[in-house]
Amino acid sequence: MLTGRKLMSKDTPSELANRSSNAALLRYVDSVRQHGHRAAKIDPLDLLERDPVHALDPRRYGLEDMEKEYSVHGILWNQQMPEGPEGGERPESESWKLKDIVEFLRAVYVGRIAYEFMHSPSKSERIWFTHLLESRGPPIGDAMERETKRRMWELLARSETFDHFLQAKFPNLKRYGLEGAESMLPALDTLFQTSAHAGISSILLCMPHRGRLSLLTDLLQFSPTALFHKIKGGSEVPEGIGATGDVISHLASSPNLKYGDKQVQVSLLQNPSHLEAINPVALGKARAKQYSMIRDSSPDCALGDKVMCVQLHGDAAFAGQGVVMETLGLSNLPHYTTGGSIHIVVNIGYTTPATGARSSFYCSDIGKMINAPVLHVNGDYPEDVARAVNIAFAYRNFFRKDIIIDLMCYRQWGHNELDEPSYTSPKMYKLIRSRPSVPKMYEEKLISEGTLSTEDAKSQRGAYKSHLESCLQAVESYSPPPVQHTKQWKNVVWPASTQANGNPETGVESMTLTKVGKSSVEVPEKFSMHPRLQRHVKHRLTSLEKGTGLDWGTAEALAFGSLLLDGYDVRISGQDVGRGTFSQRHAMLVDQETERVAVPLNSLSDSRKLELANSSLSEMAVLGFEYGVSWERPDILPIWEAQFGDFFNGSQVIIDTFISSSETKWMKQSGLVMLLPHGLDGAGPEHSSSRIERMLQGDAAQARNVNMHVTYPTTPAQYFHLLRRQMMRNYRKPLIVAAPKGLLRLPAASSSLDDMKPGTRFQPVLSTFGEGQVERVILLSGKLYYDLAKEVTTRGLADRVAVIRLEELCPFPFFELADALRPFVATATDFIWIQEEPRNQGAWGHVSERLRAVFASLKLGGKVKQVQYRGRSESAVPATGVAKWHAAEHAGLLRGAFEGL
Repeated sequence: MLTGRKLMSKDTPSELANRSSNAALLRYVDSVRQHGHRAAKIDPLDLLERDPVHALDPRRYGLEDMEKEYSVHGILWNQQMPEGPEGGERPESESWKLKDIVEFLRAVYVGRIAYEFMHSPSKSERIWFTHLLESRGPPIGDAMERETKRRMWELLARSETFDHFLQAKFPNLKRYGLEGAESMLPALDTLFQTSAHAGISSILLCMPHRGRLSLLTDLLQFSPTALFHKIKGGSEVPEGIGATGDVISHLASSPNLKYGDKQVQVSLLQNPSHLEAINPVALGKARAKQYSMIRDSSPDCALGDKVMCVQLHGDAAFAGQGVVMETLGLSNLPHYTTGGSIHIVVNIGYTTPATGARSSFYCSDIGKMINAPVLHVNGDYPEDVARAVNIAFAYRNFFRKDIIIDLMCYRQWGHNELDEPSYTSPKMYKLIRSRPSVPKMYEEKLISEGTLSTEDAKSQRGAYKSHLESCLQAVESYSPPPVQHTKQWKNVVWPASTQANGNPETGVESMTLTKVGKSSVEVPEKFSMHPRLQRHVKHRLTSLEKGTGLDWGTAEALAFGSLLLDGYDVRISGQDVGRGTFSQRHAMLVDQETERVAVPLNSLSDSRKLELANSSLSEMAVLGFEYGVSWERPDILPIWEAQFGDFFNGSQVIIDTFISSSETKWMKQSGLVMLLPHGLDGAGPEHSSSRIERMLQGDAAQARNVNMHVTYPTTPAQYFHLLRRQMMRNYRKPLIVAAPKGLLRLPAASSSLDDMKPGTRFQPVLSTFGEGQVERVILLSGKLYYDLAKEVTTRGLADRVAVIRLEELCPFPFFELADALRPFVATATDFIWIQEEPRNQGAWGHVSERLRAVFASLKLGGKVKQVQYRGRSESAVPATGVAKWHAAEHAGLLRGAFEGL
């Protein structure tokens, strides 16, 4: 074929030579675009160990003659020759000398901003970058306005003055200063201004501790007096509301920033010390804010038009923390995207050298899993940093996708100001301590070009220091202001207040429930439903008609639908939540021929929706995302369902640092629901337990204002009331549900419409049997009840045994349990607690001491009844993986419950 092509060609030898040389030139140009970043001047300390980049040598492509002219039409986007040696413009031409092409490409791609975009599989994105960069040509220093430069210098100088002030006044403070990375402030200021002028009205910002105090007190209008008050041992929250506060590096602020005639609200979120855990929370909050804005005021607004998520990272954490990868994985998924985030990695270096801290060359390489472009920029040059930020925003705003800025800088001190970094990095810190600071270098640049005077610089630094001094003096008369609620939370009361309605009525008219139930299985016209779902539809309709036999999935659908009618949205997220892990839900129907998706309950309301978010195989990021949704909107029921209960251990960081503690640390309420399928049924150690003991260990009972509610409901009606209670209460509290597996379709565990009628509510304690002279009271929680109930009936012990179920374990139902026990304490001789979990797991460790308190309150003539434990012995695992052993253990449990009767 090649020979035939050569023979048939009518090209002259000269034309063939030109075509060959232009092909070589194209390869060279693409190589510079792809590999230029490897030789760029992006490391302020010039310590990057990089091999020679032979791909940038034109001779590698057979391009030898630097004076030879080449046609650049269709190769370079810039059709204007760069300035000549004398400074005059050259006429437009499609022919450039090779030396000019090389110079131009190196100026664009091998400067102080390095670009990684050629890895993108999107041709349109690659073309967008080349057009943007090559049309602009190399950056020209004088192109930036004088006032913009002065603004950047002011931010740098104030940051340095602030850090020096803290060091002088509080020399033993771990402040995680910004010295060496001060360009972060001009970067963010540029981003906020650019966003405001582009129509962004809200930015959700999350960041670790490095430079947080400078950002708070400068750009984000946090009172220096409030900060100094906190540093000197004061509280950031008013006394008497039950909050403990947090360390200074976790403080937050949410000001409205004005840039000319434009305004943008920037909300810096509270974060835990597990720094990157805040990322999915910020993403979820941004998504929820976008949907509220679209629904309430801007129906024509698209995702990302008005709300943007900005995530700051440390270089070591960005490369090393798995939640970063999980969160990036959500960025383009339909139920999780926010229209693109901007990531700024404040690359200051880590105590462990890069060779030991990551397996990739750049800390940002993890972003390539979603083909995110990366802009590496030298933090010593604030103007280049600002240009990188503007390019990043332009990309995000055009493509609505994530982009990463790798802000290459350093830290003047170690991990904190009390650390000695030269123990492990002597060469680096010898270099750092011998160089002027970034603010000083930029100041000298502006003075040399006449933008700033020495007197002006000294005066402004002195004025800011005097301002900080006055703020420090004001600490003596400072007290924290009252808590301010945002508009959407204005009708939500503080959980510990006297106005809080802990367990309101949550019943609904039977007619409404029947309507909702029928709608939940209403199949659209011309919809091909899976034949096995016909039985599901028939059973639901039959049970609704009878008013009895309602299973778990039906009760859930009734709760969801009735909440939609009451004016609330519902969002359930997790793996396979549309159908449910155990095929119990089927809230989402899929056409078997076209794969069209229908959510029948969404026919109930035009304004409120049930969103079924089948998630990626992530626990930590997805749970964090849903928690972020709950931070933003009290009018949505956000649910995260674990595929199996014990899978939540992949998201334990979110539970520990947010769900169980945010109200106490940061006065942040959340109505999040966690559904954790639980129960020992022979499935082995990893698919049995929701580790309910861990949730109970996190219980912080302050009277009845616990930090979260932990429940183990045993009837569909109880579950129905729990879900509705989340929204009917006038406050918000996380709800943990040890959800069933074996009870989902168990006839004995069904409910009736009467169990959900007006006047009904969730019952923390349920009592059954005990019809005669009771000898034994069995206390328990969960699905084991049904096996015990069957044994009671089979053994004919209904008059001698009472069985009491604790449906809610936290807050512990002291009064309700005392009322349930009171009829039996005079005659019963045995009180036992039985559970299917091992003794060191399950609820026993939580309830044992509380049961003693309940019995003590009953005042039994000075004699306190003792509660015996009956159940499995202690174990390192939740359950055996051997079916025969499981069956034998379960049989032993039942024998132990009735032994001696």
